[in-house]
Amino acid sequence: MTSPATRSRREWRTVDGIVLLDKPLGMTSNQALQRVRRIYNARKAGHTGSLDPLATGVLPLCFGQATKVAGLMLDADKRYQATVALGARTATGDREGAVVERRPVPSLDADQVAAVLAGFLGASTQIPPMYSALKRDGQALYALARQGIEVERPPRAIRIIAIELLSLGPEALEFDVTCSKGTYVRTLGEDIAAALGTTGHLSALRRTDVGGALSRLPAYTFEALEALAEDLPALDALLLPPDTVLGALPAITLSIAATASYLHGRVVEASSTLEGQVRVYAADGGFLGVAESEAATGRIRPLRLMATLD
Repeated sequence: MTSPATRSRREWRTVDGIVLLDKPLGMTSNQALQRVRRIYNARKAGHTGSLDPLATGVLPLCFGQATKVAGLMLDADKRYQATVALGARTATGDREGAVVERRPVPSLDADQVAAVLAGFLGASTQIPPMYSALKRDGQALYALARQGIEVERPPRAIRIIAIELLSLGPEALEFDVTCSKGTYVRTLGEDIAAALGTTGHLSALRRTDVGGALSRLPAYTFEALEALAEDLPALDALLLPPDTVLGALPAITLSIAATASYLHGRVVEASSTLEGQVRVYAADGGFLGVAESEAATGRIRPLRLMATLD
């Protein structure tokens, strides 16, 4: 006889694809992932990099085969809209922390601020904030910070690809930024305020793109997904194929013979003139995975296979 516990056990299913969640305020990325995973009853799931509880916006959630590209998305460039409240610096660099310093805000005009923002373009280094998930001796830095402990953090290489002023008020400014992985927009906001002759903290943050391919695609709220919870085909229709989030990578199509060799994990001759990571497709258009292309040899080396031959 089946026990009540057995009858109530969730029946996970195989789901393949990516859903773009419009993450709400106040939730961690993992909490968001687990909630959507339960909506889909997905057996295997992963997200593509943490989005702070303060932040809202695009969070790609990967299921099944699509989890193979999740790691690649960690390295992708990100785009945000950020609001900096000027005149007050907080312990956390955002609105959740206590104010630790106040400075007057000078009179600013849009041209002046735009020039300051342009000064942040390009490669530089950034010291990660203490209130971050980075670890020291197995402990998260934010846990140490809550104990009043501050440790030295080595600077990290970052790159600001594009930055634009969206609005300017007497005590706040909003900007749009595309940046490399590892960039803390909270710290960037503090640095911008300092360059303007004052101090500041991040009061709002919204991610609008990951990898340069998602800004024009719809992102769904929890409410929209939960409304379809009893209609699995409709839910599955919202899933994107794994290569959608890799649209910024150039594509290579292999011959039938090269496809078979590639799916065995072998380096193949593709007559490629590209250098770096590429999307790889079979002659019939099927997505095979991601490879490293060598322009000097014309060969490609598999990095992530979406399928293998028996």
